[in-house]
Amino acid sequence: MAKDFSTMEDSNRSSNPSIHDISSPTRRTLLQGGLGAAISQLLAPLAGASALAGCASMGGGPLLGFKSVPVSTADTITVPEGYVAQVIAPWGEPIGLAGMSRAFKDDASNSADEQQAQMGMHHDGIHFYPLDGAQRGLLVMNHEYTDDGLLFPDGMQNWSAEKVRKSQAAHGVSVIEVARKGAQWELVRPSSLARRITAATPMAVSGPAAGHAMMRTSADPAGQRVLGTLNNCGSGITPWGTYLTCEENFINYFSGGDKPSPHEARWGLRKGGAGYRWHEHDARFDATREPNEPNRFGWVVEIDPMDPTSTPVKRTALGRSVHEGATVAVTKDGRAVIYMGEDARFEYIYKFVSRDRIQSGGARANATLLDHGTLYVAKFNADGSGQWLPLTHGQGPLTAANGFADPGEVLIKSRQASDLLGATKMDRPEWIDVDKNGWVYCTLTNNSNRGVGKNAGLDAANPRANNSMGNIIRWKEEGDFSALTMKWNHFVLAGDPANERAEARGNVKGDLFACPDGLWTDARGVLWIQTDMSTSAMGKGDLARMGNNMMLAADPATGEIRRFLTGPSGCEITGATATPDGRTMFINIQHPGESPSERSDPANPGKYSTWPDKKPGGRPRSATVVIRKLDGGVIGS
Repeated sequence: MAKDFSTMEDSNRSSNPSIHDISSPTRRTLLQGGLGAAISQLLAPLAGASALAGCASMGGGPLLGFKSVPVSTADTITVPEGYVAQVIAPWGEPIGLAGMSRAFKDDASNSADEQQAQMGMHHDGIHFYPLDGAQRGLLVMNHEYTDDGLLFPDGMQNWSAEKVRKSQAAHGVSVIEVARKGAQWELVRPSSLARRITAATPMAVSGPAAGHAMMRTSADPAGQRVLGTLNNCGSGITPWGTYLTCEENFINYFSGGDKPSPHEARWGLRKGGAGYRWHEHDARFDATREPNEPNRFGWVVEIDPMDPTSTPVKRTALGRSVHEGATVAVTKDGRAVIYMGEDARFEYIYKFVSRDRIQSGGARANATLLDHGTLYVAKFNADGSGQWLPLTHGQGPLTAANGFADPGEVLIKSRQASDLLGATKMDRPEWIDVDKNGWVYCTLTNNSNRGVGKNAGLDAANPRANNSMGNIIRWKEEGDFSALTMKWNHFVLAGDPANERAEARGNVKGDLFACPDGLWTDARGVLWIQTDMSTSAMGKGDLARMGNNMMLAADPATGEIRRFLTGPSGCEITGATATPDGRTMFINIQHPGESPSERSDPANPGKYSTWPDKKPGGRPRSATVVIRKLDGGVIGS
């Protein structure tokens, strides 16, 4: 979650089955649907079936086989007894582009061109694509935002076009090649597959909003080619081998006028943006000069990691929103279903169902699959039932008379469309995943404005006022993943069961946690939960007993939750993936040392953390953490 540096008075303000492996719930659903022969070809890009199937079929012991770690406020990573954690690929590390290997400079004096060839800032969603089973592969990961107090030696002083260019280069996505060498993992450099995708990389636009009048700018009068992706938060993967990166709090980068239009206001456009100041040297981020440029962000972007020459594509059929992630499931007849949460207060949960079936042949064979289908928004009823409401032009209130001239406009204005349909306003829906029994889980991080003043009040799906703790909701479709109805309940209400305040009292069975964010189901069925407690609220009030942010493991069958990892000071735990054999896990540590109320102080960058380099006064750096068992076993077992 990117910090909104312009409005810090509210500590919980939003600045704003997944095919995680080839033995996922989706794969089992496909096989049960009688598509075995076709699916073997569909899943070929995610090789390593036998190793992972063996991992998934392990039995005999409890699902959670590790001893919990205690809460921590230390500036370090803590993992269970018998585990080891290794740091790789921190911000600024050269990614392995041939002839471009300038090392990270401790004083942050690397140029924009050097940053273009280095790991970006603030790692988030991540996935491992095997190249050689569990020994070598690609890590593809998002870089959500920048802290310009750390990115430059003098912070935001002497602001310039070159600083804007470097900040844009530190956003986006990294594709790196990694390999195991003995007991360690390391980057493969140079690598022909290494790639940086940034806020300046050319992107294609596809789907119903491509070429729409609201997508056209002076630089792109056709409305079909956008420069860059930014605020890339959660992610997803497809059975045809591509990576889905999601544009979250994009509006913070744009500066609007004194009187925003109703459309601009609904998306939060304001004068000056949220402090990034890109508009001062890049006119496309000045919405008074390019009013349609913000409409070109807020999409799910599809990337082919195996082809470094391929053009990323913004898939407008999936709708425009503050996308946290894009989790893929597959229907019994082979169509793609993508679940998406919108990380903002009182916003929505969506799913997209493709019109066509997934084809064998990888990315090229499915190049237009996500351009055709139906987008739905969720409505959760008080009786535990729910409906998926279609965002279809011409149906119900989604007509020209209500401001929706055509299908493209419905997708560009997905929030307004969902408002009119009466969808359920949620408490910051973030990551979504599917367990082995077909339950779909979604983290609702928090919402301190629930039931406050004129804001939306309590409802069955969002039952706590001033929701500082968050919860995890789950549902099961009534039929296939493409069903229009569901049954839902709460998997867990986060917080301390002993808390005297009812609105913060949880029902956790096991180790306490708050503010669930990241979510991932591994091949054995363990539900991994990552937290995002605001640094300005940590150690205070209801969160006093929680310590630093953490990752926990849950048994969906019993509801038991155990704390597996705690992170360094001020960080957020983000993203999770594993090698096909389940014996190596990769997670990301984002914004260690984050300031509670402001950008980092360039004169004292290590004030709150010096992780991972631990140099006195040094800069904290987001990084990837590799986790293994000392005995070589499966993670979590």
